[in-house]
Amino acid sequence: MTETQTQQYSFQAEIKQLLHLLSHSLYQNREITIRELVSNASDALDKFRYQSVTTGQGTAAGLGIWLEPDKDAKILVIRDNGIGMTQQELIQNL
Repeated sequence: MTETQTQQYSFQAEIKQLLHLLSHSLYQNREITIRELVSNASDALDKFRYQSVTTGQGTAAGLGIWLEPDKDAKILVIRDNGIGMTQQELIQNL
C-alpha cells in the first residue's frame, strides 16, 4: 500500500472567487458537469496520442473513455487511459 502525500497551495483571491463561481453555477447542472469531465478525459487521450507520436513511446491503440454507472450507489465513474496533468502543470494552470 502506498501512502499519499498531501500538498496545499494558496490561490490568489481572484482565482478563489472564480473557482467558487464555477463550482456553484456551472457544475450545479449535471449535464454540463458530465460533459466537462468527458471533455477532460478526451484531452488526456489527446495528450497521450501527441506524446506517443512525438516521442515514439507508447501506442494510441486501445485508448478510451469508459462510463461506469452504479445505480445502487448513485455514482457515475468516468475513466480514461490518457495522460493527466503533471504536478507542475497543475501549479502553473490552476
